[in-house]
Amino acid sequence: MARAAAKPSARVVVHRELRNRIITLKLPPGAPLSENELATELSVSRTPVREALLLLAEEELVQVFPQLGTFVSRVDLKRVADAQFVREAIEVASLTDAVQRLEVETLASLRQALEAQREAEHDTERFFRLDEEFHQLLLAAGGHANAWRTVVSAKAHLDRARRLGMRMVSPVSSLIEQHTAIVDHLAAGDLDASVEAMRAHLRLVFSDVERIRSHSPELFATDSNQRPVRKTITAWA
Repeated sequence: MARAAAKPSARVVVHRELRNRIITLKLPPGAPLSENELATELSVSRTPVREALLLLAEEELVQVFPQLGTFVSRVDLKRVADAQFVREAIEVASLTDAVQRLEVETLASLRQALEAQREAEHDTERFFRLDEEFHQLLLAAGGHANAWRTVVSAKAHLDRARRLGMRMVSPVSSLIEQHTAIVDHLAAGDLDASVEAMRAHLRLVFSDVERIRSHSPELFATDSNQRPVRKTITAWA
């Protein structure tokens, strides 16, 4: 008889929930975090909340300031650049194999993914999930589906920057056009064009960040030791 899967600990559950809120901007950069309020909201004691916050601090997704409190970290541009470098290296390298081994069924799956994205054009969060699935499909097309785990582990800070871009700068329609271009070049067997399209697509986050930072600099880290001001910060639903 198969043994039932172990129930995750309260610390794991709280960590997952808070991490998801931070990455999806439900807890935006600079937002203050209260152990008491989070414990009450999540129906747990303060201990798993404190432990989860310490784990998030290790990921540099939250910052703890003695005598002041705990805050969601602002977006760190160096961490964004590092994650984008890892992602681009993996996904571009996979295109070489994808061009050589692209099958009719795989191409059909990519086309279906594009259609689903068009249907979700006005639902940013749904589109983000479909965007993730699309890039996983591209890696799988090159025979490197397992490499997606490496991409995911590196891109928590990058994902926050990407979501800011989608909501404040780059319309979803332009991202769908870029995805379509990548697939079209793959279908044509044009490796150079598909690589060029992929690089341009993945590097869009840099120009988005610069445009956002010009009018919302408070969302981004400058001095990691700068003490924040405890105030209400609007979340994105």
